[in-house]
Amino acid sequence: MTVLGPGQRIGLWMQGCSIGCAGCMSRDTWDRGGQSAVSLNEVMNWCVRHAENGADGITISGGEPFEQPAALKALIDGLDDWRQSARRQFDILCYSGMTLMRLRRDFAHILAGLDALIPEPFQQRRPRGSSWMGSSNQHLILLSELGRNRFANVPTGQQIQVSEGKLFTIGIPDRGDMDRLAEGLLGKGIKLEGSSWLG
Repeated sequence: MTVLGPGQRIGLWMQGCSIGCAGCMSRDTWDRGGQSAVSLNEVMNWCVRHAENGADGITISGGEPFEQPAALKALIDGLDDWRQSARRQFDILCYSGMTLMRLRRDFAHILAGLDALIPEPFQQRRPRGSSWMGSSNQHLILLSELGRNRFANVPTGQQIQVSEGKLFTIGIPDRGDMDRLAEGLLGKGIKLEGSSWLG
C-alpha cells in the first residue's frame, strides 16, 4: 500500500465499531462478530514479516481500533519493540472515529506509542479533508519526532484495486467518486454488489 501514509505501508483494519458514522466507506468492519478473529501473535508476526520485506510503516484503521484497547496497545508495543531492536524508522499511524479530547483523556497510554493519529468521526455533510481525511473536521496529529519528520510534506493519494472479483479502494475518495464509478461500471454491464459504502 502506498497511500494512507508515506512510503510502502502495511494496512490493518480492526473489526468492530459502535460509532457508525453515516456514509462510512468501511461498513463491513462495523460488526464485531468473532468469526474472523485472529490472534495478536498471528497479526504481529504477519506485520513484522511484511515490515522486514520493506514496508516503511503501518496504518491501523477499522472499525474502531480503540474499541479493542488492550489488543491495540499490545500490537503497538510489539511493533515498537520490533522497530527498536531492528533499528528501523518504521512509523505507526492510527485512525479513530473518537474525538481527540476523548482519546487524550482515556487512551493517552496508547497514543504514547503512535507516531501519528487521525481522530474525529467522519461527518458526511462536511467537505472532504485532505487525501487521508474523509471530512474537514479530521486532522493529522503528529505525536513523535519520527511522525513529524515522516509526515511533513508527503504526497497523498488513493488507489483502486481489483482482486478475485472484488474492488477495493485504499485512500479516501472524493465525494461521489464511488457512485460515479458504480454508474460507469454499470454502463459497461458490470454491477457492483455488496458495497460497503452503500446503506
